[in-house]
Amino acid sequence: MSLVGKQAPTFTLNNQQGEAVSLEDFKGKYVVLYFYPKDSTPGCTTQACDFRDSIEDFTALNAVILGVSPDNEASHQKFIAKHELPFDLLVDEEKEAAEAYDVWKLKKNFGREYMGIERSTFLIDPEGKVVKEWRKVRVKDHIEDALTTLKEMVNA
Repeated sequence: MSLVGKQAPTFTLNNQQGEAVSLEDFKGKYVVLYFYPKDSTPGCTTQACDFRDSIEDFTALNAVILGVSPDNEASHQKFIAKHELPFDLLVDEEKEAAEAYDVWKLKKNFGREYMGIERSTFLIDPEGKVVKEWRKVRVKDHIEDALTTLKEMVNA
């Protein structure tokens, strides 16, 4: 199910400090909303650090970065502190946002099936519409791709 061209599903989730964060809080800005499986795992750490290292480029383009996973506030706090992440990580323990964005999927690993987050990123424009989505994200070069797409949108 593609969300491109549609109004982004709204949500209110707590960040790592227990503060409610809503998609509506960012009207007038681009939002890079990324869903990832688990704090402090190799791929998720690389992805978060890549976003961290490009934060100034995203900020200069009027964008905010929000990470979402089923991890709890304490896990997010440790992950942020360890890697000095300059953006909010949102707690989606009930998977409400993951289901709204259709990223809570049946996954297979080493012959085992289980439900989990399919690593995905959504670019939401200042009016709240999804303008680009990346599903089944491979971490390598993903942040550069997202940044290039954002630059094209801003400069269009």
